[in-house]
Amino acid sequence: MDNHIVVVNSTPIILLHKVGQLDLLRLLYSKVYIPQAVYKEVVADYDNENDFISAHDFIDIVTIQNAETKRLFSPSLHDGETETIMLGMEMKSDLCVLDDLLARKYAKNAGFNITGTLGILLTAKNKGHINEVKPIMDKLIYEGMYVDEELYSSVLALAKEV
Repeated sequence: MDNHIVVVNSTPIILLHKVGQLDLLRLLYSKVYIPQAVYKEVVADYDNENDFISAHDFIDIVTIQNAETKRLFSPSLHDGETETIMLGMEMKSDLCVLDDLLARKYAKNAGFNITGTLGILLTAKNKGHINEVKPIMDKLIYEGMYVDEELYSSVLALAKEV
């Protein structure tokens, strides 16, 4: 998906980093964009001690242009989710990477192609960047990602690992 515009929310970045798979974003998309709010959420999650975002030159931090638009979004969305969708609109992105269900609904209503952390794993397997989804998905669950039994089974079926 080289030369496509991909915007990413904080949860996929944090989770992929925790399981040592953040580089999948570079392998799949060459470059990804995150809004300032996502950068702040990610750095805050690590108590400002480990700014791993700055160490990855394939992640560009972008300031949204129309901050006033934020008030049009549901107050139940986090700033990072809101700014990810807004940045996607401003940059006319080809893909939004979001895990939160409500944020995904907003992005879908805005006309975006959407994927999440598990979708990244499936795409990475299909392109030969990883051999198996299951062990990484199990690590993600261990690190706190919620995956119900139905989704777990569906992902394994899509990965042809059942």
